[in-house]
Amino acid sequence: MSLRFVIIPVTSYQQNCSLLICEKTNKAAIVDPGGDIDTILAVIKEENVIPEIILVTHGHLDHVGGVAELAKKLSLPIEGPQQEDIFWLDAFPSQIQTFGFPPCDAFTPTRWLNHEDTVTVGEQTLKAIHCPGHTPGHIVFYHEQSKLAVVGDVLFNGSIGRTDFPKGNFDTLVSSIKNNLWPLGKDVKFIPGHGPMSTFGNEMQNNPFVSI
Repeated sequence: MSLRFVIIPVTSYQQNCSLLICEKTNKAAIVDPGGDIDTILAVIKEENVIPEIILVTHGHLDHVGGVAELAKKLSLPIEGPQQEDIFWLDAFPSQIQTFGFPPCDAFTPTRWLNHEDTVTVGEQTLKAIHCPGHTPGHIVFYHEQSKLAVVGDVLFNGSIGRTDFPKGNFDTLVSSIKNNLWPLGKDVKFIPGHGPMSTFGNEMQNNPFVSI
């Protein structure tokens, strides 16, 4: 028994919120609850899992818009992103305007994460991998046993994250992917922040931005 996952597309941006579920304990991490709280809660009920923690990849509103409400409602700790993204979390009012989101509460994570920190859900351990470029404090969550990565907006099926936002950097993002993700192996499957899943091997071969 290891880790299973459920992907829940939320908000008008169809952002992939994920449930990472420890099969032995039935405890779950909620990754990037960007909004549509009722939808997320309905899936939690349907899957009959016990929410244990909220994990955050980065500070963009389509990934974090529901974090404060969900953390309060379920009394959950919040871990991630890396502290360089604090300016995004502090910019909630302007983000709400920019992204056209309904009002939502700002938050401070219970714990900021750094490169190679670990987080736990049930009896499973995930590694935090700092992958700046899309945002400076972006974190990828990696479960070695399952060869599964939750990569937020770092990498997509056939593309990579935008780098035209404040403190984004194209070269930094490409370097993060090639130096921090590719060494994990071609057989790693990943859940991106938007769109369908893929594998690192597929992107190494076919992604025009980061193929090798």
